Amino acid sequence: MVDVDKWREIWGTVRRHKLRTGLTAFGVFWGIFMLVVLLGAGKGLRNGVERQFDVAKNAVFVWSQRTSVPYAGLKVGRFIKFTNDDVTALQRSVPEAALVLPRNSLDGTFSVQYGTKSSTFSVNGEYPAFPAVRPVALTQGRFINEPDIRERRKIAVVGERVVEVLFGSENPIGQDIRIKGIYFRVVGVFKGSGEAEEAQQDAQTIYIPLTALQNTFNKPNEVGYFAFIPKPGIPAKEVEVKVKQVLAQQHKVAPTDERAFGSANVEEEYARVQGLFLGISSFSWLVSIGTILAGIIGVSNIMLIVVKERTKEIGIRKALGATPWSIVSLIVQESIVITAAAGMFGLLLGTALMAGINSMIAGQEIGFFANPQVDVSVALTAVGLLVVAGAIAGLIPAAKAAQVQPVVALKDE
Repeated sequence: MVDVDKWREIWGTVRRHKLRTGLTAFGVFWGIFMLVVLLGAGKGLRNGVERQFDVAKNAVFVWSQRTSVPYAGLKVGRFIKFTNDDVTALQRSVPEAALVLPRNSLDGTFSVQYGTKSSTFSVNGEYPAFPAVRPVALTQGRFINEPDIRERRKIAVVGERVVEVLFGSENPIGQDIRIKGIYFRVVGVFKGSGEAEEAQQDAQTIYIPLTALQNTFNKPNEVGYFAFIPKPGIPAKEVEVKVKQVLAQQHKVAPTDERAFGSANVEEEYARVQGLFLGISSFSWLVSIGTILAGIIGVSNIMLIVVKERTKEIGIRKALGATPWSIVSLIVQESIVITAAAGMFGLLLGTALMAGINSMIAGQEIGFFANPQVDVSVALTAVGLLVVAGAIAGLIPAAKAAQVQPVVALKDE
């Protein structure tokens, strides 16, 4: 690789056959370019979709519905109501769950006042562990804590939209707001999460301790629904099934009644999405490698033509004492140079295109597409693939060149 004479010969050959070399290298260039673009676009699509998962990737949600099967003398159509007793039963009977989170909310939206200003917002009763299920981006103050739950404190964590409407430029921390005429002290402010519309809706939410919601708004012992996080290594499906079994026993629901409880398994949804992107990535590699192989075959064919054109020259080299390895290395090196140069150009152009798209959409909400990029490992793999491809493309022509007999070569016309 450091033989200056060989580099001069390679450059001379490329310069004499510019069109042929360019057309030959285009297949390799296009294959690497398509690989980078497809993988980068796939990564952008994955980032956009994963951004929609603003909850824990292994969370399970369970809520109550109406029974569809009569059981223990109870009629069909009975609506199940969760209670605090269910929390105790689930914590005791579902050891597979690392987190059992009861939740509730005031039905609909309610007028919230501060001074002379008022507006309608959603009010949810939560526990301190809620951010483990759905992250809360605090910008001021704190979230609900255990003393708030234990002492049923009337405190509130409000969204930025609530602050904008009720407080304007005034600092809300330590101020009292009225929810249905009851005073709650603001202890924290959070930023809405998710896409533009979802984030705006989230920012119009007020979180208060669940115990305060039950005690203050005539919902004693009432739980609306549950969220669960499995222990490490435990499938979410196992927790989902176990929870429904325990709740069925608690509320005398038939074991065969599949409609009494609704549920959402985020882990299964996330796994399906990951499977989809694995298929997209595999398809991208398949298409790109197929294109690269076509380019390699083209390079190999061209190198065979080069060997044919230089048969007499190779014969003279061998007659003057050139070793087979020197002949082979010359052909293989030329093949590597063509494929590596074309591939690196494709890699750089594809990466530049992804960087340009990324800069154009930076800070914008583009739905299911965000931050397209090419992994460093993919780039290194592509470079390694180029070197191997170049060597493979030159092996057959090089072997043919090494077998040339000086006497026969000198007779070649």
